[in-house]
Amino acid sequence: MKNTPDSYFADTVIDWYQRHKRALPWRDTTDPYLIWLSEVILQQTRVAQGLPYYERFADTYPTVQDLAAAPEDEVLRLWQGLGYYSRARNMHYTAKQIVAEYGGAFPDRYDELLKLRGVGSYTAAAIASFAFREKVAVLDGNVFRVLARVFGLSDDIASPASRKVFQRLANELIPVDAPDTFNQAIMEFGAIQCTPIMPDCLFCPLQQSCFAFTHGLVQELPVKSKAKAARPRFMHYMVFELSGQYYLRKRLSGDIWEGLYDFYLYENDSKLLETDKLLKELNEAGIAVQESQLQLPQKDYKHVLSHQKITARFYLIRLNSRLREEVVQETRLALYDTVAIDALPKPILINSYLKDVKILLNL
Repeated sequence: MKNTPDSYFADTVIDWYQRHKRALPWRDTTDPYLIWLSEVILQQTRVAQGLPYYERFADTYPTVQDLAAAPEDEVLRLWQGLGYYSRARNMHYTAKQIVAEYGGAFPDRYDELLKLRGVGSYTAAAIASFAFREKVAVLDGNVFRVLARVFGLSDDIASPASRKVFQRLANELIPVDAPDTFNQAIMEFGAIQCTPIMPDCLFCPLQQSCFAFTHGLVQELPVKSKAKAARPRFMHYMVFELSGQYYLRKRLSGDIWEGLYDFYLYENDSKLLETDKLLKELNEAGIAVQESQLQLPQKDYKHVLSHQKITARFYLIRLNSRLREEVVQETRLALYDTVAIDALPKPILINSYLKDVKILLNL
């Protein structure tokens, strides 16, 4: 650390925040439920993308009791498109936990908030400071970046061990009389002023005291080791159609998209699947299909997750009769009409295909 923290940093960032902050609905409340809701939605999500989801959740489930009472499929359907569906499942579980174990009232201390499922140190600090004004500093990507540049921290922010260094500094900087405002201010400063690429250093109020600016290291800080390359996955979906209805199944745990609905799936190490091989595998699975019933994929659908690059192809198969009962039991497939399909929670990749082929018409 090249600079020493003092009140100048906090005062400057808070003054900047009062003049430049965005009007966001979760900043106008001290309700821990709404603050928690916004933080869960905004994890790994830009504000512009997350805001409509926050508004829909707040309107649909205005209290933690409402969220706790909601069916999981309904919660996942409302979450559809945000990705990282474990966040939604954890959020739903935690709402039930708060109702059952805490009488519907959020814990009002950082240490207690950490006991909730899906609530890590960042989310607990945000709730504790914004709702209850506890003096505990938040650390997100924006805060890491601001602290690394201003104070010249070269610790790798991807390393868990480095978190203690940044947390110690943030806790020294946070003022006891305005922990909520300071936390909002430093995150907003990183989001608007001290951005990852092309930060606005020319008009930055911390310019002359910023280690990175005065030493020409703005693009080098913060230091972050590269993540592992995403592995490719090739998904071949069999879209079984019978008289305008379609077979889908609910995905189980142990893989991506747990609790969401998709079609009968083959995976292999190539985006190509030979027709003869496909028909043979279907027949061996007890699903008698002729080549005349099969419509080959019209396009590839791609979806990139943090650790996977997915390429999906969809094969429309028009059935003459229902799948045999033993096949249905083995595959967990069930027949749905288009209205029911629209209400199911689905991966965005599945939803894109359904809209492209006009199975979903924004019902």
